Amino acid sequence: MENSTMVITRKIQLLVDSQDKEVVKQAIDQLYSWQWICFRAANLIMSHHFVQERVKDFFYLTEEIKLKLADEKKEENGILKSSRQNTTYRLLSNHFKGQIPTNILSNLNNSLISYFNKEKDAYWKGEKSLRNYKRNIPLPFGAEVISKLTRAADNRNFTFRLFQIPFKTYLGKDRSDKKKMFEKIISGNLKLRASHIQLDKGKIFLLAAVQIEKEQHALDPTVIAEASLSIEHPVTVKIGSFEHAIGNREEFLHRRLAIQAAVNRVKKAMPFNSGGHGKRKKMKSLEDYRHMERRYVEQKLHVYSRMLIDFCLKHQAATLLLVNQQEKEEMAKEDHYLLQNWSYYSLKEKISYKAAKAGIQLIVE
Repeated sequence: MENSTMVITRKIQLLVDSQDKEVVKQAIDQLYSWQWICFRAANLIMSHHFVQERVKDFFYLTEEIKLKLADEKKEENGILKSSRQNTTYRLLSNHFKGQIPTNILSNLNNSLISYFNKEKDAYWKGEKSLRNYKRNIPLPFGAEVISKLTRAADNRNFTFRLFQIPFKTYLGKDRSDKKKMFEKIISGNLKLRASHIQLDKGKIFLLAAVQIEKEQHALDPTVIAEASLSIEHPVTVKIGSFEHAIGNREEFLHRRLAIQAAVNRVKKAMPFNSGGHGKRKKMKSLEDYRHMERRYVEQKLHVYSRMLIDFCLKHQAATLLLVNQQEKEEMAKEDHYLLQNWSYYSLKEKISYKAAKAGIQLIVE
């Protein structure tokens, strides 16, 4: 039976909820310290599981080495002292015990092993390389460690404690469903799942994962929508005799190229900018334009993906087929212009999310 629920992620900016600057500094330093440990731990986990999986390839070891990767207490020829999943948790516990909450290590271990098991066949075929984690890795944690979630005094934001660190949300001019999401979590109508804390350029973000019910629509299993993504028309979709083009080259690309031209002009003018506050002030106008381009692209891709799913729902299509998508992505890697200006992957991800929410099966050809 198809699962009627799905997990979505919302990004919410957080502030350390204290007026004491020293408390705020200590909390931020603590988070960065945990992030450094997670960075080291993540690469340890992947390396050890890769070795465990391929130990039989180490032909230069003596014949006395037994190759059954299982708990010696459960399997006669097992060579592990515990389950494979527990081996890396014990490794992390030995290395970092007392330096980081065990809840973070446990969730990190579980999620990375899940990724490894999904991708290991591709590793052996040479289709993927082993994941390499960077220093800005998010901190995973279980929902059970969030406590005292309540509405803030301003009646707009929310406060809670995470590992005894007091946090307050910063929703700003929130036009999305984040405020309603927190209200439903407090009332028990929405379930918070294992989530992450992300540190980005001195800012703190909560990547809140929540479990929601999928939308219910009357879909016909015999109706298949065929969609093609291209730079001429961001999306072209065909259902039987109906064909519809969503967006066009001028609408999407012209505006993006105009912003890029402005970025180049600002770059040339930067040496003549006044200083006073160092690099940040000189770079401010450049960062503003880059942020403008990112916002513009994200907004357009959301609109295109929403229009595609709405078209599928209008014609009751239960299946959405992205035609020749993998081939196009490979071609884009060879073409610098396409790679820079056409966000194939991002659009595909947004289509995938919206299709899953609407109960439409997505097939990438």
